[in-house]
Amino acid sequence: MFDRLQAVEDRYDRLNELLSDPEIVQDTNKLRDYSKEQSDLQETVEAYREYKDLTAQLAEAKAMFDDKMDADMREMVKEEVNELEGKVEAIEERLHVLLIPKDPNDDKNVIMEVRGAAGGDEAALFAGDLYRMYTRFAESKGWKVTVMDSSATGLGGFKEIVFMISGKGAYSKMKFENGAHRVQRVPETESGGRIHTSTATVACLPEVEEVEVEIHDNDIRVDTYASSGAGGQSVNTTMSAVRLTHIPTNTVVTCQDEKSQIKNKASAMKVLRARVYDKFQQEAQAEYDAVRKSAVGTGDRSERIRTYNYPQNRVTDHRIGLTIQKLDQILQGKMDELIDALTVEEQSARMESLNNA
Repeated sequence: MFDRLQAVEDRYDRLNELLSDPEIVQDTNKLRDYSKEQSDLQETVEAYREYKDLTAQLAEAKAMFDDKMDADMREMVKEEVNELEGKVEAIEERLHVLLIPKDPNDDKNVIMEVRGAAGGDEAALFAGDLYRMYTRFAESKGWKVTVMDSSATGLGGFKEIVFMISGKGAYSKMKFENGAHRVQRVPETESGGRIHTSTATVACLPEVEEVEVEIHDNDIRVDTYASSGAGGQSVNTTMSAVRLTHIPTNTVVTCQDEKSQIKNKASAMKVLRARVYDKFQQEAQAEYDAVRKSAVGTGDRSERIRTYNYPQNRVTDHRIGLTIQKLDQILQGKMDELIDALTVEEQSARMESLNNA
């Protein structure tokens, strides 16, 4: 572990030199890449340097320990040694976690697509509940939520809603929502009081910069049409809605939530880029399916990942076997307990994979 940590520190120092090089400063791409790499390494390097400082203090304290000391001094040194040993142990555990390879998309914004699946109107209502849950969670983190496209059904439901959550580390938290979500409750329309089961699917895509995936203009078909649904006087009167089709992958994206065709096209391009990138990634990593399935949050989107049981106020995440009797709080956006448990599981899986490599 310490050889790897020293290599990380050496690389960090080398990046500092490179970022001071006039040739690098003038090269926008290299400057961006090196700056990001340095930023990614900074926390690990700072922790490693703190570890080295603490171990030096510990060695010095132990060297001071002498039976010839008076009882008070010996007790004081012993307390200092115990305190330093505790700090060293804690930072060693932190360094183990920091050395786990990160998902390169973790710091990115996330584009989320929530769709009502099995269950008709009740599934659409549940999709709306999930959207509001994610919005409240994002707001609690100080992140921004921007609706990019939606198809409402009334009563707060959505056939589909696409939105971006912008904020550092948004994808690292929201990626665990990728999959099929099941709800068990008595619908408002059910007169007999019977519990129904419905589902909604959630797709989580990291926002992709233009430099990360190349999409040629001649590979995109652009169609414009009048928007529909709630939206004021512009609805059905202006050709503001945009449909983009990426011909090589047959990926289709529509956006109509803005009154401006230009803004809708820009939003649609963000979603299209993310979907095409996701498609390429999944194809490239198909041979690693066994590894992907062992990692939390990267499974098939048709796989049921979580059940929300209203009568029992219960949420169960099937991937890690976690059940929490706080459905009402989780729907209000208090998702940290769930997401923290999934993060720990992912880190454990990555660490085990690293140790077995």
